[in-house]
Amino acid sequence: MVTLNEKIRDIISAYKLSDRQFAIKIGVTQSVIGSMFQKGTEPSSKVIRNTLSAFPEISADWFLRDTGEMLKSQSKELERINSLLDTITTLQDTINAKSNTIAMLTDRIKQLENQLGK
Repeated sequence: MVTLNEKIRDIISAYKLSDRQFAIKIGVTQSVIGSMFQKGTEPSSKVIRNTLSAFPEISADWFLRDTGEMLKSQSKELERINSLLDTITTLQDTINAKSNTIAMLTDRIKQLENQLGK
């Protein structure tokens, strides 16, 4: 399981920020962030809350529960892709069923034509 400190490092890295820039963006002093990383202490509720407020595109599920993708848009895009894959699978099953029906009916037509021709 990834720690909150590691996730904050991921956010800082993804946005190409310095620790100082990150601290300013979330409204805390750089010493709060530095101390958190140096001592390995978990971030305070203020740091967590302010991080999610300052970066609304960060998924709270990823940040707090370690599920899904870091960015909400990535999670939504994956959901959309999975939905499209489900739709494609359903359509392919329908196409296959119709092809089987057409083949069966074609065979039946040939049988009836042979019976009429005799």
